[in-house]
Amino acid sequence: MYPATGFSNGHRHQPAGTFMDKRLGSGRRERARSRATRAGPRDSRDPDQRCDQKPPPCTDFDVAYFNSYAHVGIHEEMIKVPAAFPSLASPTCLLLPQTPTHHHPPSPDRVRTDTYRAAIMQHQSYIAGKVVVDVGCGTGILSIFCAQAGAKRVYAVDASDIAVQANEVVKANNLSDTVIVLHGRVEDVEINEEVDVIISEWMGYMLLYESMLGSVICARDRWLKPGGLILPSNATLYMAPVTHPDRYSDSIDFWRNVYGIDMSAMLPLAKQCAFEEPSVETIAGENVLTWPHAVKHVDCYRVTLHELESVSTRYRFKSMMRAPLHGFAFWFDVEFNGPAISPASNHVTATFAESSNDQPMDYSQRKKRPNPNEALVLSTAPEDPPTHWQQTLIYFYEPIPVEQDQLIEGSVTLSQSKENPRFMNIHLEYT
Repeated sequence: MYPATGFSNGHRHQPAGTFMDKRLGSGRRERARSRATRAGPRDSRDPDQRCDQKPPPCTDFDVAYFNSYAHVGIHEEMIKVPAAFPSLASPTCLLLPQTPTHHHPPSPDRVRTDTYRAAIMQHQSYIAGKVVVDVGCGTGILSIFCAQAGAKRVYAVDASDIAVQANEVVKANNLSDTVIVLHGRVEDVEINEEVDVIISEWMGYMLLYESMLGSVICARDRWLKPGGLILPSNATLYMAPVTHPDRYSDSIDFWRNVYGIDMSAMLPLAKQCAFEEPSVETIAGENVLTWPHAVKHVDCYRVTLHELESVSTRYRFKSMMRAPLHGFAFWFDVEFNGPAISPASNHVTATFAESSNDQPMDYSQRKKRPNPNEALVLSTAPEDPPTHWQQTLIYFYEPIPVEQDQLIEGSVTLSQSKENPRFMNIHLEYT
């Protein structure tokens, strides 16, 4: 994989380029899901863009995933209001146990909750007096925000046992007449009416790892009225090459001299343990060597289950500086646009900026807009305030020297694991 070594991540270095395979698995992220049967006629959406009407069976992987979201700590992390964000320099491995652990306690995520609340209020005219479904409601906070915005009825759906507590939270806030908590998968619960709005905090690490987007798609295809609103409306996954000498020094170079003892024999094992799997951690904007590349755009009004099975893209970067290349970082943003209906087809779409492989989008335009009539953006980029998603990094076992203006190009494929679709296989090639 690297010129100085014969092997990397189990693959021999190849003269024309390099590839490596990583796997994201053994779970954590995302709140319990669910989904439902639908009453009433469906719209004329292409059947190929709809989820199967027969719900898939609930597997042992699903049960373990749902159980992990019954732990209050995950929900506290996502909604607690901090006095200030602590330092998040230490990484967290993505191969996490069902109850996640961090090298440091995770930062509460005010960015996430504030942006969702702002989006609900910005789209209050779509929500007031309307029927809403909250896919993966967790503690019910987004459902309650929708009720406060004037929703006629909110179906708060969650397959995790946290739904029991969510129901008590709803009662304690005297909203039982408005918010109906449904404990079950979206695939299994029943809602006997169409809905005007779907809201969900479905994003996983690296956007698609353990994400609930499949459940949002099924909720959309079963219940959403034509012209209905989906929040968030679209998402974009980015990648960029990064330099991170401090991380490499802390994890690897430390072993060269430990209390005056040469422990260099530990280096191969240290590299394997530190870099064999993708790592969830927070980096800074100065760690990023180039403009980012958009790996995948997701239009929540149009995306299909099939297109999530495998995502591939080719990338071409030009380094902005001379630095050691330590690997690649991935992050995402989501936008909260209102629906736009085409007069010819009555089909709902969400508009968002596109980018080609050679022409990077104007990244500065994908931040929160000050104009209330423009879309809100929730960003997990390195230069933005930290969130509990942080960034996902794939590290090389050895850094590669890169000169200013040097090209870094290749391809990446993200594919769902056949064993468990919540897991992700990553195949990365670069020269």
